[in-house]
Amino acid sequence: MLIRDVETFVVGNPPPRHGGRYFIFVKLTTDDGVEGIGEAYVATVGPHLVADMIVDVADRHLVGHRPFDVESFWRRAYGSGYALRPDPTLCGIISALEMACWDIIGKATGRPVYDLLGGRVHEGLRSYTYLYPDDGDAYDPLDGPNLYSDADLAAEAAVRAVDQGFTAVKFDPAGPYTVFDGRQPSLERLDLSERYTRAVREAVGNRADLLFGTHGQFTPSGALRLARRLEAYDPLWFEEPVPADDLEGMARVAAGTTIPVATGERLTTVSEFAAVLRAGAASILQPDLGRSGGILQGKKIAAIAEVHQALLAPHCYCGPVVAAANIALAACTPNFLVLESIDRFDGFHADLLKTPIRWEDGMVIPSTEPGLGAVLDEDVARAHPYEGGELHLEAGGEPMPFDEGLA
Repeated sequence: MLIRDVETFVVGNPPPRHGGRYFIFVKLTTDDGVEGIGEAYVATVGPHLVADMIVDVADRHLVGHRPFDVESFWRRAYGSGYALRPDPTLCGIISALEMACWDIIGKATGRPVYDLLGGRVHEGLRSYTYLYPDDGDAYDPLDGPNLYSDADLAAEAAVRAVDQGFTAVKFDPAGPYTVFDGRQPSLERLDLSERYTRAVREAVGNRADLLFGTHGQFTPSGALRLARRLEAYDPLWFEEPVPADDLEGMARVAAGTTIPVATGERLTTVSEFAAVLRAGAASILQPDLGRSGGILQGKKIAAIAEVHQALLAPHCYCGPVVAAANIALAACTPNFLVLESIDRFDGFHADLLKTPIRWEDGMVIPSTEPGLGAVLDEDVARAHPYEGGELHLEAGGEPMPFDEGLA
């Protein structure tokens, strides 16, 4: 069995665009007709360029080779051009292709991917969601009072999520982020973050964990000022409190607060996650399998986390194929904590799959189908081409003004 064909799909995510502006999928086909699907979580360059790069890497390092030889493919692609170091764009491309190989391997052997990585240890996977508005519309979080800046609206959204069955909710009221961070949080944002967290805690009581997100906005001292405001409400984690590459600073935050620190959505490969653990920078790791190197790298990350008494909480702010890969890894990971869900994986995420991800009472139920259990509905994918010029996610391009307050 050899890889024969490569096809990509750049799919526009319609409003409210939960999970990002677009999804980048790849389909591999073997010489005997077995198909595998993968997804890249890459936002550094335009998505159509990413799709071209996926084809280029596949043509150089995968077409004509066996899909079973995941480790060999990974090393060839990772070392291309004498690189052999973490690169979020290249690793996202490798992730998509590696993921598709595992889908083929599972189908060829008649087993779910998690059975090939040690077997299922969790019948259901606890999941969390961001707090989203109830109106189903996309809107600018900086455009006036809304769920991102109104504690009462946030509390209402948290209750809705908990009533649906979620036992953890995530939110990030700490303010906008820019390419010039870290910075000190403003007094207004410190106050809002505390009021927001208090309101959500009072609304849900002990029915749900609170996951406080930031996006690497703050200096270590600024993050600690914020953490001290939040500790009374016992969040399960404080996510990426300082820039992701400042491991020493993140370790200072981790040592200075009772809130567990989580990080990983911007990291790639087991080597970067190993550095986090060596530094004592976080005790909850959040690899996104569409960027971090794929499923086998995810298994290695989970293994080194296990020996450091760290937990795995796979990140997913992308499409349903990355979600399926995260589910496969989580199902066979003893030190799994919680899975990021895009709402209940309903809406467009469900439309894109022939059989939607199964979500019941706050739990994701891993598919028992061979491979990833995610079959792309190609008609839906082709009917929603992405034609915009914006990237999947974008930070602000200017320093945050001194008095950004609640703007």
